[in-house]
Amino acid sequence: MTTTDTNLDNACASVTAEITRTDSKASLLLAFNGAVLAGLASAADKDLPPATKVFGALAALALGTAAVLLLLVVCPRLSGSDQASFPHWAQLDEDQIRACMEGDTRAARIRVLSIIAVTKFTRLRHSVHLSLAALALLALAAAGALI
Repeated sequence: MTTTDTNLDNACASVTAEITRTDSKASLLLAFNGAVLAGLASAADKDLPPATKVFGALAALALGTAAVLLLLVVCPRLSGSDQASFPHWAQLDEDQIRACMEGDTRAARIRVLSIIAVTKFTRLRHSVHLSLAALALLALAAAGALI
């Protein structure tokens, strides 16, 4: 095994691990956002000051948008347009799969997996920012309720 082979194997494993980490983080954030949204829903029928209602509604909107982004993070990618992933292989017969395996597809797999990972991390980052904005809006809503 050459250095290139080792590096390609390590890169495939590394990118796959990053995708798994992103999915785990997204699942945790989905649970958090869901709990906060449930709390907001339980307060929706309360008689609150207008400013509190406005900030609460904006927080709910931010959390809802964050939840949509998180759902997109964990949504399976099943397009098979590339030739280095299981969705593509699922469209092939056994002989076509064997033909695909004759060449070294690790570089192509690293590219495909890296695109998936970057997309997931970008959505995750935006979701975290929206969740933080929602928490700030909730703090403003709470301050408005105290006035």
